[in-house]
Amino acid sequence: MKPNMGLSDKERTGVVEILGALLADEYVLYTKTRNYHWNVVGPQFNDLHKFFEAQYEELNDVVDEVAERARTLGGKALGTLAEFQEKTRLKEHPGQYPGARQMLAGLLADHEAIIRNLRVDLETAGETHHDAGTNDFLTGLMEKHEKMAWMLRAFLEGKAT
Repeated sequence: MKPNMGLSDKERTGVVEILGALLADEYVLYTKTRNYHWNVVGPQFNDLHKFFEAQYEELNDVVDEVAERARTLGGKALGTLAEFQEKTRLKEHPGQYPGARQMLAGLLADHEAIIRNLRVDLETAGETHHDAGTNDFLTGLMEKHEKMAWMLRAFLEGKAT
């Protein structure tokens, strides 16, 4: 059954496409963060192992929220690794296991890339597709990524003891 929510099919489809790319980005970032949780080594192992776990748990919730927003609008949620790989705007680096600082810097760069994309996407959702609900949803996600980026930045600014 097609939703009757005050958005045209074209507007809903446009927003679902935005959400599909975002879902792919979020899933790739979740996977990277989980990979780093498993593979981090060094003097800050315990702290970073727990830190990465907290971040991937939050990203797991974000992935679910993005998928459910697409479904709310009558669209389908991407759900395969092939779809995520095709739609993501982030880069993966298979077979590479960087040091802890490079892990932090890479995740920070990905969060900041998502933040930049969200700024554009939320404007498109609101102004082009007239979807205030998705605009608000994307603003909330942007704020979550800004906080996660701040925490990564704080780790990078500190020194291991």
